[in-house]
Amino acid sequence: MSAFDQLARILSLPAGYRLLRRVVGGGGLWRTYLETYVAPVPGEKVLDIGCGPADVLQYLPQVDYTGVDHSEKYIRSAQARYGSRGRFWCGDVSRVALEQERGTFSLALATGVVHHLNDTQASDLFSLARRALRPHGRLITFDGCFVPGQSTVARWILAHDRGKFVRSRAEYDRLASAAFSRVEGYLRHDLLRIPYTHLILRCSN
Repeated sequence: MSAFDQLARILSLPAGYRLLRRVVGGGGLWRTYLETYVAPVPGEKVLDIGCGPADVLQYLPQVDYTGVDHSEKYIRSAQARYGSRGRFWCGDVSRVALEQERGTFSLALATGVVHHLNDTQASDLFSLARRALRPHGRLITFDGCFVPGQSTVARWILAHDRGKFVRSRAEYDRLASAAFSRVEGYLRHDLLRIPYTHLILRCSN
């Protein structure tokens, strides 16, 4: 088993995922991301697509939170830690449930998700978010991104990311714009303790 396979195996465990977040990002990453770009409002209805173990709840105000993820391990961990703070759905069951709540969410998050999805899957995510959101709702995505002139180390790390579909800004914009009429992008090179480039998209109609 290669070192990257071993890392992927560790990250599939909630404890491993949390440890890596603390080592490379710490709480400052979450606070900057949420305060500067997400701007959650107390009481609003939030859909977290690919929520992982839902650690974002440590930094959110009191909101009406629904987290969905395909990993049963992540969802079990989220329920154990934050069961009183929201609902947590696993797998395709969430799609059926979300269709019953179409157009009711004011905020959707896809934090570190799109670069794990091929173009078809990513398009499905953007379409799902648009259907879930109210007319003036917003989707925020947060992913690694290739950009001209970035450091060799950052490019190497991105090329070996656990997500196999790290894209350029133009490619992310294209996918988002197929579902949303307004897409604002923000590049950050300073959110981790390692060289890395993030693209944050704010999508709305």
